Amino acid sequence: MRLQNKVAIVTGAGSGIGRASAIRFAAEGAQVICADLKAQDETAAAIGAAAIGEEADAGDDSDVQDLVQLALTRFGRLDIVFANAGISGGLASIFEQTPEDWQEILRVNLIGPFLAIKHAAPAMKEQGGGSIVCTASVAGLRAGAGGPAYSASKAGVIRLVQVAATQLAGANIRVNAICPGLIETGMTKPLFDNARAAGKEDQIGHLNPMKRGGIPDEIAAAALFLASDESSYVNGHALVVDGGLASSHPFYRQEYGRTSF
Repeated sequence: MRLQNKVAIVTGAGSGIGRASAIRFAAEGAQVICADLKAQDETAAAIGAAAIGEEADAGDDSDVQDLVQLALTRFGRLDIVFANAGISGGLASIFEQTPEDWQEILRVNLIGPFLAIKHAAPAMKEQGGGSIVCTASVAGLRAGAGGPAYSASKAGVIRLVQVAATQLAGANIRVNAICPGLIETGMTKPLFDNARAAGKEDQIGHLNPMKRGGIPDEIAAAALFLASDESSYVNGHALVVDGGLASSHPFYRQEYGRTSF
């Protein structure tokens, strides 16, 4: 019961890493607000009385404010925010993506965590502290693990948590990021499905030293650590959970036809 008597908000809780984390947080004693644009009620139902499903756009200012207010109104406090919601935007090249593609990816992946920090921190400071965890990616560390806008957004998340940790100095609010590698979620489902259909399942994750992809529960375990008091001296950190991929980041050149150089 590492989160006994604590209240958490998890965005992107309708599936994948968000759902696994919401379930893990509740199992450890937290009251959880499961936020997403779809399937959030299914996650809350899977948890039971300790959870509330709330439709919310993680990149919308008023929606994020409402989530924080819901925690305060319903439970009287807010201890943990896991700003996990994100979109991939695909693997289109710089020359194929539009400004609109970038705006939407940055809105969800980077502005979303910014809003979570901005609106959660004052409530946490008022009660004496808290923990904010944001989902970044190994794609935010080096090239070769995601599309251009996605990679840029996740690099921004890493720097955001570092800056936020310093600007919240003395407030007893820790801000950290998780950098997942290849995890089987709704976002990566086509990749896994295509590999299995082609009889190449053994190639999934073969570029990392563990020779496999990860599962949402493995990221949820990292989120639980950062959310709990067990990580009380971890702040402004990007925790990599990728089977060792980032130790070398092998790179395959992507071809884009006429847009390739």
